[in-house]
Amino acid sequence: MQDLEEILVENPVIAAIRNDAQLEDACSGKPKIVFVLYGNLLNIKGICNRLREAGKIIFIHIDMIEGLKGDALGLEYIKKEANPNGIITTKVSNVRHARNLGLIVIQRIFILDSLSLDTGIKNMKDHMPDAIEVLPGIASRIINSIEDRVSLPIIAGGLIKTKKDVLECLSMGAIAVSTSSTNLWDL
Repeated sequence: MQDLEEILVENPVIAAIRNDAQLEDACSGKPKIVFVLYGNLLNIKGICNRLREAGKIIFIHIDMIEGLKGDALGLEYIKKEANPNGIITTKVSNVRHARNLGLIVIQRIFILDSLSLDTGIKNMKDHMPDAIEVLPGIASRIINSIEDRVSLPIIAGGLIKTKKDVLECLSMGAIAVSTSSTNLWDL
C-alpha cells in the first residue's frame, strides 16, 4: 500500500459509516477510504470483507466495536479476523500495540478546550500515530494550531455536513475530512 499521506491527498473525502445502509453506499460510492464506526465481534469480518471486495481502504474504529475490549488482545483479534488496513482509536495505549501489529493508526482527538488541545498534542508526540483525526472537524481554526505543533497528516471529522465545511477544513490545513453525510462522499 502506498504512503498514508499520499492516499489522503488523493482521496480527501472519507466515508464514515455507521450502519449497513451506509456500508452499501460506501461500497458503490466514490470514496476510496472508509472509516467503519459500527459493528460487533460477529459481523466486523463480514463488513471488512464487503469493503475489501469493493476495493476500499478500511479503518476500523476499534473503540466502537461492540463486544471488543480495546486492548492488545482485542487489536490482535481485529487484525487476524477482520484484517483492516488500519485502526482508529482515542486510546493512546492502542497506538503502540497496533503499530507493532503492522496496522496504520489514526488517533482520534476531541478538542474541547486549550487543555484538551495541549494534552492531545503531547500524546501525539509521545506515541506517534500515522495520522490524527481532529473532532469536531468544523472547528477548523484549531487545525492550524495543531498543524503548527505536530508534523502528522490531519483529518477533520465530526459535524461536517456541507460542502462549505469540507472546503473550509481543507483550506485550513486538514489533509482530508471524514463524514457520515453521504451527500458529500462524491465531492
